[in-house]
Amino acid sequence: MFYADLERDHRHRATMSMQVTPQMLNTMAVDAPVRGAGSLTDAFYSDPIRCYMLPLFSDRRDDWPSHPQAQRDSLHEQEMWAVEGLTHRYPTKVLAELLATCPQYCGQCTRMDLVGGSTQQVDKRHFESRPRRRLDAMLAYLRRHPEVRDVVVSGGDVANMSWPRLEWFVEQLLTIPSVKEIRLASKALVGLPQHWLGSEVLSGLERLAKVATGRGTQIALHTHANVAASVTPLVAQAARAVLATGIRDVRNQGVLMRGVNATAEELLDLCFAALDGAGIMPYYFYQCDMIPFSEHWRLALWEAQRLQDDIMGYLPGFATPRIVCDVPYVGKRWVHQAIAYDRTTGISGWAQSHPLAVGDGGASPEPEQRVYYDPIYTLPPEGQQWWKRSGPLPAS
Repeated sequence: MFYADLERDHRHRATMSMQVTPQMLNTMAVDAPVRGAGSLTDAFYSDPIRCYMLPLFSDRRDDWPSHPQAQRDSLHEQEMWAVEGLTHRYPTKVLAELLATCPQYCGQCTRMDLVGGSTQQVDKRHFESRPRRRLDAMLAYLRRHPEVRDVVVSGGDVANMSWPRLEWFVEQLLTIPSVKEIRLASKALVGLPQHWLGSEVLSGLERLAKVATGRGTQIALHTHANVAASVTPLVAQAARAVLATGIRDVRNQGVLMRGVNATAEELLDLCFAALDGAGIMPYYFYQCDMIPFSEHWRLALWEAQRLQDDIMGYLPGFATPRIVCDVPYVGKRWVHQAIAYDRTTGISGWAQSHPLAVGDGGASPEPEQRVYYDPIYTLPPEGQQWWKRSGPLPAS
């Protein structure tokens, strides 16, 4: 039954191709042996890591599998590419997508439009330029824009790039005087910790950290753990080895998902496992983005606000994660920053505090109020009826 359910999901719902590392498989319901031919225990079905790494058709909602406002590139990152792969959404920060692959694929991936292989539902977009040309164009753009001080180096996952090429790119960033913060984004610290324990990687990080320190630049590694069970002894060993190279920090950015980590107890267990067990700093929990077929994971804004309140006071202030909503065109906002919220329709309003893009073409129109949407099944009956009558709205 499990395998038929999984195969049905890949035919009808999956936005990500299936790729799971042995490390991730080994953290799923380790006490759930196979009962018989193809039959798995209830513990495996309900395992939180299984729920987002191996989503099933039966996991998804059949009433509202997708929100009417769901979009493949839900954050409009490609719309804000200054050059191919370089998103300039914030005035002083950019996202550099170096590649479009990962060691493993999470079902809720916000970059499902670009990352990984195509599925039955999604014919993936592909980079058009050759890798070296794209990287050179990114670096040239950053040299022309000294207002950018913070570069997130991501993808995909930087662990899927050959270390010499990644080290070369970071070395080039370190020659740009205006760049003061460099963040390497890699779920592989959790999904493939052996990569970050490799001698080539650790010696390379040590070289980069030494140069960065001399130039007053900070380098950090950002990873993505959603469940305490993901923070294994090997993950802790890798995190502490990375910190020992002299980079500034290892931080965790999780995604808030129903059935995975949507209680205060689950969030705090993860935070303490990361902080105390591995030296990984809790940083953000994002609300799950509005990609297709993600409604069963997403929480309403009021639920996220309640969770933020419930986890306060348990961790040191510097290690208390902020739960954020990544509002299209606006960017990350603390869930309590909504300036309007209609609990009946689930529509929240958010203030855009800066122009949409700052690039070679100049600033975009003046900031305005933007909107975000709760999952429809979380609304009261009158709200659900309103959406049934309204149908899809124009994209915000």
